Amino acid sequence: MSLDDIKADIKALVAEKSCGPILIRLSWHDAGVYSTGKLTGGCPNAAMRFTDAGEGTFGANAGLPTVALDLLKPITDKYVAAGTISNADLWTLAANVAIESMGGPAIPTRFGRTDAASSAESVESQVGRLPDGDKGTDHLCEIFHPKGFTDVDIVALSGAHTVGSCHADRSGFDGKWTEDHLTFSNSYFTEMLAKEYADETTAQGCPQKAHKATGTIMLISDLALLDAPYRETVELYAKDQEAFFKDFTAAWVKLQENGCEGLSDTL
Repeated sequence: MSLDDIKADIKALVAEKSCGPILIRLSWHDAGVYSTGKLTGGCPNAAMRFTDAGEGTFGANAGLPTVALDLLKPITDKYVAAGTISNADLWTLAANVAIESMGGPAIPTRFGRTDAASSAESVESQVGRLPDGDKGTDHLCEIFHPKGFTDVDIVALSGAHTVGSCHADRSGFDGKWTEDHLTFSNSYFTEMLAKEYADETTAQGCPQKAHKATGTIMLISDLALLDAPYRETVELYAKDQEAFFKDFTAAWVKLQENGCEGLSDTL
């Protein structure tokens, strides 16, 4: 059972189930709890596997311990149970394979993350660690700067919204960000700049912005990127996909490795 075997199985899963976006979200929410600000600690440790308490019960993670892990279960049973790879490393690798499979950059993956043994190894709360979609620029700074990210990194990481959709039964928001929501490209930025969005409220009472003609949406936190200090980077990425891919790769690897020690290029 080699790394190439795991990658091939993930790639086949993404092709069959069109599940690349939720695999990206799984890795992002596993790693994204890290912070060095008022809150400290957190790392990618697959604590969401446990739903008795902790990260597996966070509202921000709705759908991940069920839908995402159910999709990954055959691969988990095949490789994690055999001791080939940890859950945390598998979630990291799955996101990276998904990104490339959907047309995005090839993301280097290092290995050696340790799985949480119980929900007790979760961080205390999502508050102050994971971003809220209904808040603006100050909130983005408060969440991302303590993780070691620059303003350019914030825009680059937000570009992951080029794929996937919001699901009302999970986040309260509803709709896809881009028209081709299964292709990883710079379309998040081109559409953000080209479209006019109107206020709307979802059935769950969440405020969002909608482009009526195409049915695509942006969250308040997305359109906050059109303000200083982010807009210049949005305009760059809309014109230059390779610049977006380069910056995204650097920021994404940093996100996936925050709080980790002793990672290796090999399993």
